[in-house]
Amino acid sequence: MKNQTNSPAVKNIVLVHGAFADGSGYKGVYEALTRQGYNVSVVQNPLTSLKDDVAATHLVLDAQDGPAILAGHSWGGAVITEAGNHPNVAGLVYIAAFQPDNNETALQWFLTAPPAAENGVLPADEKGIVYYDKDKYHAGFCGDLSQDEASFMYASQGAFFGECFVTPITAAAWRNKPTYGIVATEDKSINPDIQRNMYQRSDTKVTEIKGSHAVYISQPEKVAAVIANAASEIAAM
Repeated sequence: MKNQTNSPAVKNIVLVHGAFADGSGYKGVYEALTRQGYNVSVVQNPLTSLKDDVAATHLVLDAQDGPAILAGHSWGGAVITEAGNHPNVAGLVYIAAFQPDNNETALQWFLTAPPAAENGVLPADEKGIVYYDKDKYHAGFCGDLSQDEASFMYASQGAFFGECFVTPITAAAWRNKPTYGIVATEDKSINPDIQRNMYQRSDTKVTEIKGSHAVYISQPEKVAAVIANAASEIAAM
Protein backbone atom coordinates (compact mmCIF):
# COMPACT_ATOMS: atom_id res chain seq x y z
CA MET A 1 0.00 0.00 0.00
CA LYS A 2 1.34 3.41 -0.97
CA ASN A 3 1.05 6.21 1.52
CA GLN A 4 0.83 9.81 0.39
CA THR A 5 0.39 12.87 2.59
CA ASN A 6 -1.71 15.86 1.53
CA SER A 7 -0.04 17.50 -1.46
CA PRO A 8 -0.19 20.98 -2.96
CA ALA A 9 -1.73 21.25 -6.42
CA VAL A 10 0.38 19.47 -9.01
CA LYS A 11 0.85 21.83 -11.96
CA ASN A 12 4.19 20.60 -13.32
CA ILE A 13 4.49 17.79 -15.86
CA VAL A 14 7.82 16.31 -16.97
CA LEU A 15 7.78 14.09 -20.07
CA VAL A 16 10.48 11.50 -20.82
CA HIS A 17 10.85 9.90 -24.25
CA GLY A 18 12.12 6.41 -25.00
CA ALA A 19 14.36 4.69 -27.52
CA PHE A 20 14.08 5.14 -31.31
CA ALA A 21 12.45 8.57 -30.82
CA ASP A 22 13.15 11.97 -29.32
CA GLY A 23 11.26 14.55 -27.29
CA SER A 24 9.61 16.18 -30.32
CA GLY A 25 6.99 13.41 -30.35
CA TYR A 26 5.45 14.92 -27.22
CA LYS A 27 4.30 18.07 -29.03
CA GLY A 28 0.62 17.03 -29.06
CA VAL A 29 0.64 16.01 -25.38
CA TYR A 30 2.48 19.25 -24.53
CA GLU A 31 -0.13 21.34 -26.32
CA ALA A 32 -3.06 19.49 -24.71
CA LEU A 33 -1.64 19.94 -21.21
CA THR A 34 -0.49 23.55 -21.57
CA ARG A 35 -3.99 24.48 -22.74
CA GLN A 36 -5.18 23.23 -19.35
CA GLY A 37 -2.69 25.43 -17.52
CA TYR A 38 0.03 22.89 -16.77
CA ASN A 39 3.71 23.76 -16.88
CA VAL A 40 5.17 21.10 -19.18
CA SER A 41 8.84 20.23 -19.66
CA VAL A 42 10.25 17.65 -22.09
CA VAL A 43 13.47 15.80 -21.26
CA GLN A 44 15.89 15.09 -24.11
CA ASN A 45 17.48 11.79 -23.09
CA PRO A 46 21.02 11.12 -24.32
CA LEU A 47 20.08 7.39 -24.49
CA THR A 48 23.68 6.49 -23.62
CA SER A 49 22.98 4.73 -20.32
CA LEU A 50 20.34 4.50 -17.61
CA LYS A 51 22.53 6.66 -15.40
CA ASP A 52 22.86 9.36 -18.05
CA ASP A 53 19.14 9.40 -18.82
CA VAL A 54 18.30 9.62 -15.11
CA ALA A 55 20.76 12.51 -14.74
CA ALA A 56 19.14 14.36 -17.66
CA THR A 57 15.71 13.82 -16.09
CA HIS A 58 16.92 15.01 -12.69
CA LEU A 59 18.20 18.25 -14.24
CA VAL A 60 14.69 19.01 -15.49
CA LEU A 61 13.11 17.97 -12.19
CA ASP A 62 15.53 20.22 -10.30
CA ALA A 63 14.17 23.18 -12.26
CA GLN A 64 10.52 22.60 -11.24
CA ASP A 65 8.99 25.05 -8.76
CA GLY A 66 6.90 22.40 -7.00
CA PRO A 67 5.62 18.84 -7.26
CA ALA A 68 5.56 17.24 -10.71
CA ILE A 69 4.05 14.30 -12.52
CA LEU A 70 6.83 12.36 -14.21
CA ALA A 71 5.68 10.49 -17.33
CA GLY A 72 7.75 8.15 -19.48
CA HIS A 73 7.21 6.32 -22.76
CA SER A 74 8.72 2.92 -23.61
CA TRP A 75 12.36 2.88 -22.42
CA GLY A 76 11.45 6.12 -20.64
CA GLY A 77 9.50 3.96 -18.20
CA ALA A 78 12.73 2.45 -16.91
CA VAL A 79 14.15 5.97 -16.65
CA ILE A 80 11.25 7.31 -14.57
CA THR A 81 11.33 4.18 -12.40
CA GLU A 82 14.82 5.23 -11.25
CA ALA A 83 14.51 9.00 -11.62
CA GLY A 84 11.11 9.09 -9.91
CA ASN A 85 12.72 9.02 -6.48
CA HIS A 86 13.52 12.71 -6.96
CA PRO A 87 11.79 14.76 -4.22
CA ASN A 88 9.85 16.87 -6.73
CA VAL A 89 8.10 13.80 -8.19
CA ALA A 90 4.55 13.47 -6.85
CA GLY A 91 3.51 10.60 -9.11
CA LEU A 92 4.39 8.53 -12.14
CA VAL A 93 2.69 7.84 -15.48
CA TYR A 94 3.88 4.97 -17.68
CA ILE A 95 2.98 5.31 -21.38
CA ALA A 96 3.28 1.92 -23.11
CA ALA A 97 6.39 1.73 -20.99
CA PHE A 98 8.76 -0.62 -19.24
CA GLN A 99 8.22 -0.76 -15.49
CA PRO A 100 10.98 -2.91 -13.99
CA ASP A 101 11.35 -3.66 -10.30
CA ASN A 102 14.56 -3.56 -8.29
CA ASN A 103 17.30 -5.68 -9.87
CA GLU A 104 15.26 -6.10 -13.07
CA THR A 105 16.09 -4.79 -16.54
CA ALA A 106 13.95 -3.62 -19.44
CA LEU A 107 15.33 -6.45 -21.57
CA GLN A 108 14.12 -9.07 -19.09
CA TRP A 109 10.57 -7.83 -19.54
CA PHE A 110 10.91 -7.43 -23.31
CA LEU A 111 11.73 -11.14 -23.54
CA THR A 112 8.72 -12.34 -21.54
CA ALA A 113 6.49 -12.56 -24.64
CA PRO A 114 7.19 -13.32 -28.30
CA PRO A 115 7.74 -10.16 -30.37
CA ALA A 116 5.19 -9.22 -33.01
CA ALA A 117 6.12 -9.95 -36.61
CA GLU A 118 6.26 -6.19 -37.19
CA ASN A 119 8.77 -5.64 -34.37
CA GLY A 120 12.05 -4.35 -35.76
CA VAL A 121 14.39 -4.06 -32.75
CA LEU A 122 17.80 -5.25 -33.96
CA PRO A 123 20.75 -6.65 -31.97
CA ALA A 124 23.37 -4.15 -30.82
CA ASP A 125 26.01 -3.32 -33.44
CA GLU A 126 29.79 -3.25 -32.92
CA LYS A 127 29.48 0.14 -31.20
CA GLY A 128 26.88 -1.18 -28.78
CA ILE A 129 24.05 0.78 -30.42
CA VAL A 130 20.63 -0.79 -30.89
CA TYR A 131 18.71 0.24 -34.01
CA TYR A 132 15.15 -0.35 -35.22
CA ASP A 133 14.90 -1.92 -38.67
CA LYS A 134 14.07 0.96 -41.01
CA ASP A 135 11.78 -1.22 -43.12
CA LYS A 136 9.75 -2.21 -40.05
CA TYR A 137 9.77 1.13 -38.24
CA HIS A 138 6.44 2.42 -39.51
CA ALA A 139 4.42 -0.77 -38.92
CA GLY A 140 6.30 -1.83 -35.81
CA PHE A 141 6.68 1.45 -33.94
CA CYS A 142 4.02 3.88 -35.12
CA GLY A 143 1.56 2.08 -37.38
CA ASP A 144 -1.26 4.55 -36.73
CA LEU A 145 0.77 7.55 -37.95
CA SER A 146 1.27 8.66 -41.53
CA GLN A 147 4.30 7.53 -43.52
CA ASP A 148 5.58 11.12 -43.48
CA GLU A 149 5.35 11.26 -39.68
CA ALA A 150 7.07 7.89 -39.36
CA SER A 151 9.86 9.01 -41.68
CA PHE A 152 10.48 12.14 -39.62
CA MET A 153 10.55 10.13 -36.39
CA TYR A 154 13.03 7.66 -37.84
CA ALA A 155 15.25 10.50 -39.07
CA SER A 156 15.21 12.39 -35.75
CA GLN A 157 15.73 9.54 -33.30
CA GLY A 158 18.75 9.43 -31.01
CA ALA A 159 21.30 6.59 -31.00
CA PHE A 160 20.19 4.11 -28.33
CA PHE A 161 22.96 2.25 -26.54
CA GLY A 162 22.19 -1.37 -25.69
CA GLU A 163 23.72 -0.91 -22.24
CA CYS A 164 20.48 0.83 -21.28
CA PHE A 165 18.40 -2.30 -21.87
CA VAL A 166 20.54 -4.50 -19.62
CA THR A 167 21.12 -2.15 -16.67
CA PRO A 168 19.07 -3.15 -13.61
CA ILE A 169 16.93 -0.77 -11.59
CA THR A 170 18.30 -0.07 -8.11
CA ALA A 171 15.35 1.74 -6.46
CA ALA A 172 11.95 1.44 -8.11
CA ALA A 173 10.03 4.66 -7.45
CA TRP A 174 6.66 3.06 -8.20
CA ARG A 175 7.03 1.19 -4.90
CA ASN A 176 6.36 4.37 -2.95
CA LYS A 177 4.72 6.88 -5.30
CA PRO A 178 1.23 6.89 -6.88
CA THR A 179 1.47 5.23 -10.26
CA TYR A 180 -0.63 5.29 -13.43
CA GLY A 181 -0.12 3.34 -16.63
CA ILE A 182 -1.32 3.36 -20.24
CA VAL A 183 -1.55 0.15 -22.25
CA ALA A 184 -1.33 0.73 -25.99
CA THR A 185 -3.60 -2.07 -27.19
CA GLU A 186 -2.18 -2.19 -30.76
CA ASP A 187 1.46 -2.03 -29.67
CA LYS A 188 3.85 -4.03 -31.88
CA SER A 189 7.03 -3.00 -30.04
CA ILE A 190 6.17 -3.86 -26.42
CA ASN A 191 3.54 -6.60 -26.36
CA PRO A 192 0.42 -5.18 -24.62
CA ASP A 193 0.35 -8.23 -22.35
CA ILE A 194 3.83 -7.36 -21.10
CA GLN A 195 2.52 -3.91 -20.22
CA ARG A 196 -0.48 -5.41 -18.44
CA ASN A 197 1.67 -7.85 -16.48
CA MET A 198 4.07 -5.17 -15.29
CA TYR A 199 1.29 -2.81 -14.27
CA GLN A 200 -0.72 -5.51 -12.54
CA ARG A 201 2.01 -6.40 -10.07
CA SER A 202 2.74 -2.78 -9.13
CA ASP A 203 -0.63 -1.39 -8.01
CA THR A 204 -0.72 0.80 -11.12
CA LYS A 205 -3.99 2.46 -12.12
CA VAL A 206 -4.37 1.36 -15.74
CA THR A 207 -6.01 2.98 -18.76
CA GLU A 208 -6.13 1.09 -22.08
CA ILE A 209 -5.99 3.21 -25.24
CA LYS A 210 -6.29 1.88 -28.77
CA GLY A 211 -3.07 2.89 -30.43
CA SER A 212 0.37 1.87 -31.61
CA HIS A 213 3.54 1.98 -29.53
CA ALA A 214 3.58 5.70 -30.41
CA VAL A 215 0.19 6.19 -28.75
CA TYR A 216 1.39 9.44 -27.19
CA ILE A 217 1.70 10.85 -30.71
CA SER A 218 -1.38 9.29 -32.31
CA GLN A 219 -3.68 9.85 -29.30
CA PRO A 220 -2.21 12.89 -27.53
CA GLU A 221 -5.50 14.11 -26.04
CA LYS A 222 -6.22 10.73 -24.44
CA VAL A 223 -2.68 10.41 -23.10
CA ALA A 224 -2.80 13.97 -21.77
CA ALA A 225 -6.11 13.18 -20.05
CA VAL A 226 -4.49 10.32 -18.12
CA ILE A 227 -1.64 12.59 -17.04
CA ALA A 228 -4.01 15.40 -16.03
CA ASN A 229 -6.16 12.95 -14.10
CA ALA A 230 -3.09 11.69 -12.25
CA ALA A 231 -2.14 15.26 -11.34
CA SER A 232 -5.66 15.98 -10.11
CA GLU A 233 -6.05 12.78 -8.09
CA ILE A 234 -2.62 13.04 -6.50
CA ALA A 235 -3.21 16.69 -5.54
CA ALA A 236 -6.38 15.56 -3.76
CA MET A 237 -4.65 12.83 -1.74
